[in-house]
Amino acid sequence: MFILGLLLLAATGAFTGLVIAGNLSGGPEYTVSVLGQDIATMNTLAVFCSGLALALIFCAGLSAVASAAAHRRRERPRTHATHPGGPGR
Repeated sequence: MFILGLLLLAATGAFTGLVIAGNLSGGPEYTVSVLGQDIATMNTLAVFCSGLALALIFCAGLSAVASAAAHRRRERPRTHATHPGGPGR
């Protein structure tokens, strides 16, 4: 789950960065291109909704990484056993 979350974070960040870098000029209709390939022509509302979708995917990846890290922290085995009458009492 940790690897999948990191993969989602990296892919979303890279895709967003490439789209922003390749589409700095705009007008009422935006032609979205990534690596020289035109993907779609969108209006302002469509661009906003796709930004919301990318943010949701990014948050899902962040949540997966955080839950995997918390699970990994909880599941560590104990390095020493405590004895009822031992020196700790």
